[in-house]
Amino acid sequence: MKKNLIALLATVLVGFIVWIVCTERIDAGYEGIKVKLYGSEKGVQDVSLVTGRVWYNPITESIYEFPTYVQTVNYENFTVNAKDGSVFSVDPTISLRVLAGSSPKIFIKYRKPVNDILNFTLVNHIKDVYRIEFNKYTTDSLISNREKFEAGVQEKMITFLQAEGFGLEQLTSGIQYPETITQAINAKNAAIQKAQQAENELKVVEADARKMIVQAEAESKANDLRQRTLSPLIIQQQFIEKWDGKTPLYGNSPVIFKELK
Repeated sequence: MKKNLIALLATVLVGFIVWIVCTERIDAGYEGIKVKLYGSEKGVQDVSLVTGRVWYNPITESIYEFPTYVQTVNYENFTVNAKDGSVFSVDPTISLRVLAGSSPKIFIKYRKPVNDILNFTLVNHIKDVYRIEFNKYTTDSLISNREKFEAGVQEKMITFLQAEGFGLEQLTSGIQYPETITQAINAKNAAIQKAQQAENELKVVEADARKMIVQAEAESKANDLRQRTLSPLIIQQQFIEKWDGKTPLYGNSPVIFKELK
């Protein structure tokens, strides 16, 4: 009885070890592939393993996981020449993902983990995309057609990455113009701002002048109206209303009203 119990425990233990050693869990957000290490079937099986626990022989097989979620890579900046020889700096940031079912193809071609492929292997290909597109534009035409240039880069990048088994999600070129071009653009912007400021100041002066003219015209009309309405009779009426009862003296003899001319 005791021997049977020991044998049972040993069997369970061995089974547990085999289960741990010979299975691999492919989590959500990953795509797994089973690789034959020896024999005539050496290579990648023509299947993509979905998420879940996968059985394999650790002696003759290996399991690799490829992330299928979106990854963002910020590449180091590099320089590219335009058609007329001007040197531009490019600092690209690319968000991409492994296309569903493309893990075997990617592994067969590169035999590297995805991070190594994205951060190192694809760099030269990405530079080539920019070089090809930059070679279509002179400095002036690039500045005038920036959106068209970016669209061309994105179209080429999508085509290239799809052929490699990746899908482009977002692309930022991070282009920096040559120093001479930057200085010219800054000078132009400063001149525009200065001209705009002068124009605004002129508008303020003109507005103030128009306001003063309107006020002067209004004052002139008011004075003219007062002069026309203040007749001698009205003045005498106002005098009577304010008279204190004493006879005012004008000259040497007392008079009530002074002659108004």
